[in-house]
Amino acid sequence: MFTGIVEELGEIVALEPAGDSARITVRGPLVTRDAVHGASIAVNGVCLTVVDVDGDAFTADVVRETLDRSSLGALGPGSRVNLERPVRLSDRLGGHLVQGHVDGVGRLISREPGERGDVVVFSLPPDLSRYVVEKGSIAVDGVSLTVVEAGGDRFSVALIPATLQMTTLGLKRPGDPVNLEVDVVAKYVERMLGERAPQAEAAS
Repeated sequence: MFTGIVEELGEIVALEPAGDSARITVRGPLVTRDAVHGASIAVNGVCLTVVDVDGDAFTADVVRETLDRSSLGALGPGSRVNLERPVRLSDRLGGHLVQGHVDGVGRLISREPGERGDVVVFSLPPDLSRYVVEKGSIAVDGVSLTVVEAGGDRFSVALIPATLQMTTLGLKRPGDPVNLEVDVVAKYVERMLGERAPQAEAAS
């Protein structure tokens, strides 16, 4: 479990295809400081399991499902990525509950610079639109953000200077893909209400 508060900007060292999967090596001095085999690290919002640590870099295997559902397969050596270690039970929850399970890929549509940050609009896959609401939470490339406006196939967020400087969102340009994870609470609520609906109809 993560919070969507990025700890550092890392860099892809290698992304090597391996049959129907891939092996990714990422440089991140901070997140590898206490990393061990089997540890979890979120890379652009994707929870990966560390299989090897070498100095300030770690290696993880990425299965086909992850490559298909996220933008990791589009990365290459030199690509910058957002990195976060899992939250500890004693930590403050600075963002919101982020699982590191990407729901879909959106694209940056536009950005409007302001005096104190940017307003950025992203596309939204149709099957995720019902989970995204104004003032709700969403993770974009692993960054916990508050939705400014949501409607149909897009949503907007306001990025403060710190977010622009400390995450990849300050580097994104129109057309660039981003990993999206909607609020897991919304999905559980939908599931529970969906299970109750047939019971309510039977009782009436």
